[in-house]
Amino acid sequence: MASMIIRHRVADYDAWKSAFDEHQAMRAASGITSHTLHRDADDPNAITVVAKVTDIGRAKAFATSPDLREVMGRAGVQGAPDIWFVDDAEEKSY
Repeated sequence: MASMIIRHRVADYDAWKSAFDEHQAMRAASGITSHTLHRDADDPNAITVVAKVTDIGRAKAFATSPDLREVMGRAGVQGAPDIWFVDDAEEKSY
């Protein structure tokens, strides 16, 4: 499995979250199977999304899609997001 990690700042978390939730079908259609959301401890409008993906190529296409840019703009994302892709090496619970 692989992951796509997105970090960006938003104007308002609640407005961003609403737009994010509305975009779930597009994420699923792009091979994203799940996600976790994280808010910076010192800045709750700094968001990190860690999404599990079935195919890095499809995830990269999604990350550069006009649809995603439109949703991010509507959601109040400030500036360009940092997006990177990783192959998952291990996941362990304690």
